[in-house]
Parts: sequence; structure tokens; C-alpha cells
Amino acid sequence: MAKDIEVGGGEYQAKDYHDPPPAPLVDAEELTKWSFYRAVIAEFIATLLFLYITVLTVIGYKVQTDPTKGGEDCGGVGILGIAWAFGGMIFILVYCTAGISGGHINPAVTFGLFLARKVSLIRAILYMAAQCLGAICGCGLVKAFQKSYYNEYGGGANSLADGYSTGTGLAAEIIGTFVLVYTVFSATDPKRSARDSHVPVLAPLPIGFAVFMVHLATIPITGTGINPARSFGAAVIFNQSKPWDDHWIFWVGPFIGAAIAAIYHQFVLRAGAVKALGSFRSSSAM
Repeated sequence: MAKDIEVGGGEYQAKDYHDPPPAPLVDAEELTKWSFYRAVIAEFIATLLFLYITVLTVIGYKVQTDPTKGGEDCGGVGILGIAWAFGGMIFILVYCTAGISGGHINPAVTFGLFLARKVSLIRAILYMAAQCLGAICGCGLVKAFQKSYYNEYGGGANSLADGYSTGTGLAAEIIGTFVLVYTVFSATDPKRSARDSHVPVLAPLPIGFAVFMVHLATIPITGTGINPARSFGAAVIFNQSKPWDDHWIFWVGPFIGAAIAAIYHQFVLRAGAVKALGSFRSSSAM
């Protein structure tokens, strides 16, 4: 395993670090460990809470701005408040679950980390299943508590806004998810942690801010997916034609964005391709 050492300038000296070994593609031994199932449960509960709070925020905003209900155009939390709800919940939940499951709470994040060999295929599949099930349950709780408002105000489901093409919506989801997954890789990079050990950066904070910023930019276009479980859970519980018509965008876009972020971080910024080529040349010379 390669060892990289960087020395910072000034009075600070970076710590030595080792990149963790790649996760096995299929690790059947995980299925025998309680820690694995605990992590899956953590992903389920975190995604349930994420959808419950954020979808309630979206519906509450629409009620407060509906003139037929006595609302005002400037009432409620506004788009800024909705973006804060999504970003803030991600910050809280990643902080709470990072030490248990890694705090993915998003199939696109799990997919990107799988491509980078940070998690095994078995863990990735079960995480995604838990996230989708958690999202369905979270939206189900919202509907149970606010049934009339839930149906009347769209159930917080993602769909392409009027006036935007499918290509624009897909691009928004790709770029938005790229920003999120790129931030996840950067915030959790062991090399960065060692190099900047004198600067205490809490990893969930930039991840939450990435979600916040992307929502500000893309809520008017797609309602902001960047999380297939979030879009899927809301579509299943609301179950109307419009969210399902555009639903593929909220899977294809985030998965493409996550894949690009994984490739960019691992093979360009971390020079994975160069390292692999160097190892190949060294073994060939021997």
C-alpha cells in the first residue's frame, strides 16, 4: 500500500497517512456482523427523518403562501428556508451517523463511494434499499399527519417545472449531484485530514452546505432531487402521474453526477490513474 507524506509550510507539519485499502467488491463476511446491520438500520432511520422534516417544511411553506388559506406571497420560510431545511438536516444526520454507517443518506453518494471502492457491492445495495425504504416511510408519516395538505400541495414530490426541458432538468441534477458527491469525497479525504490536521474541519458541515447551495440553485428547475431516495419516496407516497413522468431524471442524473465526481476526485485530483500506471511500470521493470 502506497504511503504519501506531505509537509506543510510554517510551523505546522502534516501527519503521515495511509490510504485505506479498497473495499472488496463482494464481502460476504459483512453479512455475519452486527455492525453491518446496525449501519443499514442507521441509514434507514436517517433517511426517514430526513424526508419527514424536509417534506413537512415544503408543504408548510406552500400552505403559508396559499392565498386561499389566508397566506401571503412573502409568508412562510421561502425557498431559502427550504434549502436550509435540506442542508441543515443533512448536516445533523451525517454528524449523527457518520461513525456508524458513514452517513450516506443518499443512493447517489453510496454509488459514488462504491465506484471509488470505499464500500462493497453488498453494502451499497443494502444501503440503497434501506435509504429508499426510509424515504417511503418518512413521506408516509408526513401524509399520515397532514393528509389533506399532503395531497393538495403535491406531497413534496420532485418533478420538472413548467418551461424547462428534460435536458435542462437532467443537467441540473447531474451538476447538483456532482457538487454534493465531490464535496463528500473532499471532506472525507484522509490525505486532506492529515495535511490540514491543524485546521479542525467538521466534515458534515461542508456536506450540508453543499446540499443547501444546490437547493438554492435548482429548486426552481426540478424541486432539487440530487438524492434518488428522496425523489422515490415522495413519488411512491404521492403517486400521481407528473412525478412519475419525470422520475427517471432523478435517478439517471444523480448517478451520472456521482460517477463523474468519483472519477474526478479519485483519478484526477488524487492521481489514481498515474499511481496505477506507475505501479504497473514498476512491476513490469522487475
